[in-house]
Amino acid sequence: MWNRRALLSAGLAVAGLPAWAQTGDKWGAQRGYPESRASFERATEFRVGNYSGGHERTIRHNRIRASAQAAPWREAPMAGFRYRWGLLRKTPEEYMAQWPVTGLLIARDGDILFERYGFARTPDMRLTSWSMAKSVSALLLGICIDRGLIASFDDPAAAYVPELRGTLHGEASLRQLANMTSGAEVVHERDNASIYPGALLGNDPDIARTVSGWNQRREAAGARFNYNELCALALGMVIRRVTGTSLSAFAEQALWRPMGAEGDATWLTDARGAEFNSIGFAARLRDWARLARVVAQRGRGPDGQVVVSEAWIDEISRWGERDAAVRYGWPRPAIGYKALFWHSKADGSRPAMHGHHGQRVVIDLPTRTVLVHTAVDHEGLWATELMEMFDAVTRV
Repeated sequence: MWNRRALLSAGLAVAGLPAWAQTGDKWGAQRGYPESRASFERATEFRVGNYSGGHERTIRHNRIRASAQAAPWREAPMAGFRYRWGLLRKTPEEYMAQWPVTGLLIARDGDILFERYGFARTPDMRLTSWSMAKSVSALLLGICIDRGLIASFDDPAAAYVPELRGTLHGEASLRQLANMTSGAEVVHERDNASIYPGALLGNDPDIARTVSGWNQRREAAGARFNYNELCALALGMVIRRVTGTSLSAFAEQALWRPMGAEGDATWLTDARGAEFNSIGFAARLRDWARLARVVAQRGRGPDGQVVVSEAWIDEISRWGERDAAVRYGWPRPAIGYKALFWHSKADGSRPAMHGHHGQRVVIDLPTRTVLVHTAVDHEGLWATELMEMFDAVTRV
């Protein structure tokens, strides 16, 4: 049965009205998609440029070097593919024309089924992820557990970062931090105005100082899902300590090169070179797809080698007694969360990375199909339509 929103959106499409109601030069096309010198400029005309390299020219960052030899993709376009949206049968190209999408790539195993770019973006551009970076952190955390650098997912953070002893985030377990159930009195929409200047922007941002200093408690750890930046930042501190290096260096050695990345990635940092791993990871679309492919193949790289264990892929896609606050349907209807991954299916078979303004990586574990979506805005029904498209692809 078609839902009412799908019918409404389809009606708008028939009428020829773009979903994002562009007027004039909203996205800066006539000016070549300019970049802003301000770190996180909110004006729409700077988003395209800022989200495809501009942030690297205004904010400190580390570089993650690509493989000497990239894992190849095979071109395997879906001939005549359409998906149903309301009264319409649409193509992915029509979806991209309707929404402010900078890149869309769909792949399965080693085959690229669809790849297109919008707003004059190109395959060699690094496209930012916003909060998809949290899920990159989750994979690095799993590798630390696989290698015995962390004894248990249920250890407190302070067991690995002694400076966090006696602090709220130090007392929380790694599981509670990864599930966004630290118990901290923090509101994502309100408190980023303090967290970002303190830990990423400004003259002397310091992640460790920001995390250790945030100690007002709202509830017991593990009691409630409360999405925020501090949980991922605390986990980043743990990963840096147990590996003895930066997240970027560890990601390069343990993840980026083993999966056969074709391009360098970057990660925004504080003044001390510590990655602001709640956001700030930028990479080419094809490399986002390679990263998703590792998850889709239950932790294995392009040659079948183990990059992250299957046990960790199972962990991020299942809920146990200690995960009650984030099980499917609990944060909100038809949504689950686990270990810095979002879920849209109750059986955990479709983990996803979500980011601000329409960034998505979606993975269908049964079919090993992956989708990468980068954009410059999140208004409208694009997410529902995107999942209709993805569902149709998994049936091809």
